[in-house]
Amino acid sequence: MRYDALPASAAWRHQGARDGHEVLVTDRSVRGPRLRGVTTAVEDGVGWSVSYELDVADDWSVRRAEVRSLTADGEARLVLERDAGGWSVDGARRPDLDGLVDVDLESSAVTNTLPVHRLEPGGGTPTPAAALFVRATTLAVEVLEQTYTALDDTGLAFAYAATRFDVACRLTYDRHGLVVDYPGLATRVR
Repeated sequence: MRYDALPASAAWRHQGARDGHEVLVTDRSVRGPRLRGVTTAVEDGVGWSVSYELDVADDWSVRRAEVRSLTADGEARLVLERDAGGWSVDGARRPDLDGLVDVDLESSAVTNTLPVHRLEPGGGTPTPAAALFVRATTLAVEVLEQTYTALDDTGLAFAYAATRFDVACRLTYDRHGLVVDYPGLATRVR
């Protein structure tokens, strides 16, 4: 599926798992899209904010990510970089992340955009899309096994599953490949 170019900005209301907002600003002046955003939310009675900058290759794989978290406990920063040798986290090689090309931020609905840009619509076959999963408040990096299944030929609806979190839902997308509705997490408002 070829989606239209990303808009200059977009926004989501996070509700269900947390209450808050996410704002995305895109930049195409660099090689591949750069996705910059922030989510500010309250979850389980705790307020937090996570900002991110993702440098994405033309094939929609992530080359570099910088993530910052702000909580009552303080601030944290994380840098993820991928090269031909694999991933490094804050400069340290992480062989357990080899082969992964996506970064999925717990704080963001935007990162569910990355895999669908590489998937073929239709077919109904689940496609594995394991990702580096970054926790919202601690910035801990883990591997998240997940699948996307194109539900039709439009590229606007996918079944999403992440069994580790007992999540199985239908994600809907717009003509840019951005999430419009992530049930129980976020809804696009702009």
